[in-house]
Amino acid sequence: MAHVVIIGGGFAGVWSAAGAALARGAADLRITLISPNEHLVLRPRLYEPEPDLAKVELGRILGPIGVEHLRASVSTIDTGRRVVVADGREIGYDRLVLAAGSELVRPEGLPGAERLFDIDTLDGARRLADHLREREDYRTVVVGAGFVGLEAATELAARGRVLLVDRSEVVGDQLGPGPREEIEAALDRLGVERRLGTTVTEVGDGYAVLSDGTRVEADAVVWSVGMRASELTRQISDELDHLGRVPVDRHLRALPEVFAAGDTAAAAFDAEHTVMQACQHATPLGKVAGYNAAADLLGVPPRDFTPGPYVTCLDLGGAGGIFTRGWDRRVMASGAAGKEIKRQINQFIHPPVDDAATILAAADRVLLELPFFPSDEETGQPGSTAARRSWRRAS
Repeated sequence: MAHVVIIGGGFAGVWSAAGAALARGAADLRITLISPNEHLVLRPRLYEPEPDLAKVELGRILGPIGVEHLRASVSTIDTGRRVVVADGREIGYDRLVLAAGSELVRPEGLPGAERLFDIDTLDGARRLADHLREREDYRTVVVGAGFVGLEAATELAARGRVLLVDRSEVVGDQLGPGPREEIEAALDRLGVERRLGTTVTEVGDGYAVLSDGTRVEADAVVWSVGMRASELTRQISDELDHLGRVPVDRHLRALPEVFAAGDTAAAAFDAEHTVMQACQHATPLGKVAGYNAAADLLGVPPRDFTPGPYVTCLDLGGAGGIFTRGWDRRVMASGAAGKEIKRQINQFIHPPVDDAATILAAADRVLLELPFFPSDEETGQPGSTAARRSWRRAS
């Protein structure tokens, strides 16, 4: 029996499995997802105070659609023999989907690096939450004023004092100037102190040292700087992009028998941009890569990767949120309206469970345009009824 193997149990891996099951239909095709964990972790939600709410049992997604789950970690991909090695066991494949995700870039040579916290993984987020849970008026240093660092800093500011540190001279450098004014205002409102053009050079017991020589009190130092694709990409291609991702074509094929999805795939968004390492792209990438891996074996026409419009949604804790559209990140909603959109998106990313028909129907919806809820012209209140109905239909 032909065999599709998927490496990774995140958004891209789970939706690759569902996409492959959709293409399989009633055909005779084995599909196996390899991941060491029993849960899909909703990584974009790990900044929230209760990280254990950000997980979904993989068996409730894979079981109903007839996908096997092998709980193991892949160490080797042998594309010549079409074999992967997982916890010492060889597993053959006819088509492979690499959806192994990305990981935080850890600082090298930083004294006290073992004391750093992060919210990159469920275990990391649990460790931070447990460390601060019983503390009153704690002090934290968040290193990195990008997307993850901003969400961590503004959430932590609700329960303690936060110092945000970044090498850049501006906050949200990679987000561009579009939302910067709103971000700065939110940080001011929450009392988040900034030290820009600097970084952390030492992490001690209860303190951190900055590159300008300043020593600051810190109950926790949270590292949120840099992401890089899984090292498994190096076993697929020698021509990786700056994030370590594998180049793919419009069908998400990296090699004749290998597809890539999610944070491991350098897929074209349009003529000027590649996709972001984010769930809004990982989900459709997975749906298309998994579908095409199975379709390739079954003689079914492949699908093109056609992403929806690019949006960003940033949670700013007690100061609300920001929702932007386009690569110039035009702010479409902020404050309470932006926070409501973020809340709904955090719900939207939960995959359906337990029912095969619902899961496969979701796998068939590749082009999903996340809506902006504009002010209703008649009421003057944010959130048009029509837009909200469109959102619910899409989800």
